[in-house]
Amino acid sequence: MSETVDPVTLALTGVLPFGVIAGALLAYPLSRLLLRVYHRSVARSMAQRGGAAPNPAPAAAAPPGRPGSALRLVDSTGSADSPLVNAPWPVALAYAAAGGAFALAMTAAWLVATKDASLPATKLLLLFWTYFWPAVLTVNLVAGLRRHHWTFIGIYFAVYALLTGVALARNPAMGWHELPLYWLLINGPPSLLLAAFLARRIRAVGPMVLAFMVIAVTGSQVPATVLSHNDGLLRWVAEVGTAAGLNASVLFWGLMLAGLLAFALAGWLVLQWVGQRYRRKRLSDQMLTIDALWLVFGLVHSIGLVFEGWYWILTGFAAFAVFLGVRSAAFAVLRRRPPTQPRRLLLLRVFALGPRSERLFDLLQKHWLRAGDMVMIAGPDLVTSTVEPHEFLEFLASGVSRQFVKDRADLARRLEGMDTAADPDLRYRVNEFFCHADTWQMTMRELAARSDAVLMDLRSFSSSNQGCLFEVGELLKAVDLRRVVFVIDATTDRRFLEAAMASLWEGLPADSPNRRQTQPAARLLDLGAGSGQPALPGLFSALAPIGL
Repeated sequence: MSETVDPVTLALTGVLPFGVIAGALLAYPLSRLLLRVYHRSVARSMAQRGGAAPNPAPAAAAPPGRPGSALRLVDSTGSADSPLVNAPWPVALAYAAAGGAFALAMTAAWLVATKDASLPATKLLLLFWTYFWPAVLTVNLVAGLRRHHWTFIGIYFAVYALLTGVALARNPAMGWHELPLYWLLINGPPSLLLAAFLARRIRAVGPMVLAFMVIAVTGSQVPATVLSHNDGLLRWVAEVGTAAGLNASVLFWGLMLAGLLAFALAGWLVLQWVGQRYRRKRLSDQMLTIDALWLVFGLVHSIGLVFEGWYWILTGFAAFAVFLGVRSAAFAVLRRRPPTQPRRLLLLRVFALGPRSERLFDLLQKHWLRAGDMVMIAGPDLVTSTVEPHEFLEFLASGVSRQFVKDRADLARRLEGMDTAADPDLRYRVNEFFCHADTWQMTMRELAARSDAVLMDLRSFSSSNQGCLFEVGELLKAVDLRRVVFVIDATTDRRFLEAAMASLWEGLPADSPNRRQTQPAARLLDLGAGSGQPALPGLFSALAPIGL
């Protein structure tokens, strides 16, 4: 006589995996579509005028004149001693410790659920190390440079291979494929899933859309699953449907739609709650991404234990709670360190850089945001990479018009409201300003005046980039060049850049802070043409004069 499977267990091992898989398949193209619509909406608003008053004429007390010293263009190489290079590592180690606590909780739950108290120490370590895998992905997200990603992964699998070899040597009857197969079964699916949703292009909104779609798709299966295990309720629903003139097919699809809509509403409320927590600085965008990662792994890891009892599905959530507790304790310890004065970086760039701009911005987020906030003017190159959770939810609800700087009064209000405090993970935020065609210039001037350092990415710069030429002129006029670094590579039209800077320097106003320098110099940092991994030590040490 075959043993019947508990209905709840059947639902958790059937409906839930279906919801995760189907939700993920639908969420990825939906994320790309929503980001494309967001990108077009922002680009359209950028080309419009906001109603700002014309720029005031230059003050008569500061007439232009020939500076006493010529401007030199100096190639900056930097050094390898910038503290920003290692700034993310304390937080990465805190996440690793929290990941170890998660793995320990899952290992303990596995021992209790399977009642296998006689498990050899080697297999116990293998089980722990298997559950520790998400910590490697987390460290790469928080601190790992691209060239280090495969190094960390290689070290992880080298340890796993060593433990597997010892286990096989002590258990000759065990098949060589059993342990690797177990690893693939519990870590392979969530790793592939998250590899898609943590890609740089959709990372800003991917986890939110994934959570929404998993909830909605899972909900579409709930009514039919509940009715299939309750004959009385099923008969009642069938009678109501028949009385309403609905056939079985229409009734079935109607139940699925009702479940989808009900759970979609619940999913939207969850996203609104997340957006409110982000707005209130209860979490950062990076914490949101990492929490989604650990929740997915916790859920998948616990599904296999459900056959020991449906309540074991809670194991993943319990282990995630342990992860959050250890992380919070580790962050509390890190916050006890002597505080440092936060610094602000203004990022200016050629908007046509595309993926190169994204790669540099990703590196700056990992490192600079541990020292202070970043400010920037939104552009088509990074608009989908920098969108914040509450901004994206507001866009879905009402569009992007409220986010744009409309005039000087609006700009002053937004400047006063800039987020300058660190998040719970000791990470500062990016203050992005959305500007119309007639508000970006005054915004750039105000941001430059309020920044401790300016990094201007002039890769692919040429005579066609008149907006960047205006920004270069404003930096020469109003910002001490010792606080400015210009990034170039082989795609920069250096001859035109030198000629343009020389021309702008000749008309420098008398009140420019750079006229008082005895040896004024514009520092150029060559990152290499098409470089996907800039030399961070040189980049950050070039900004060292601001006191980092």
